[in-house]
Amino acid sequence: MAEYTNERYDELKSRTKAFGFRAIRLWQSLPPRTDAQVIGKQLLRCATSVAANYRAACLAKSDRDLLNKIKICQEEADESTLWLEYLQEANIVSAKALASLLDESKQLTSIMTASSITISRRLKQINP
Repeated sequence: MAEYTNERYDELKSRTKAFGFRAIRLWQSLPPRTDAQVIGKQLLRCATSVAANYRAACLAKSDRDLLNKIKICQEEADESTLWLEYLQEANIVSAKALASLLDESKQLTSIMTASSITISRRLKQINP
């Protein structure tokens, strides 16, 4: 199975949880307009899902299980990027206000993508 240290897991657990909390705070600040609330709730669901699924990945039973859970994290982080872009492009939230959260969603997507590639390679070495 994965050979990450507990420190590495703990760092990403904290980071994904903080990402979810930041999305919660953003949603709380959105205007009560229907468009803002619909997009905001979509963001809320996927951003908090990154942390929940990463925690599940930390408890994976095998590399295949880990890969599946990390790919879910990857998808949810990427979807978070989409909803943040919608908030920005629909002029609901300014680009400046979203910059840091948008950057974090992209970084988390990249981390999860790199992790899934590494795990996939390891699985191919085990089962060529």
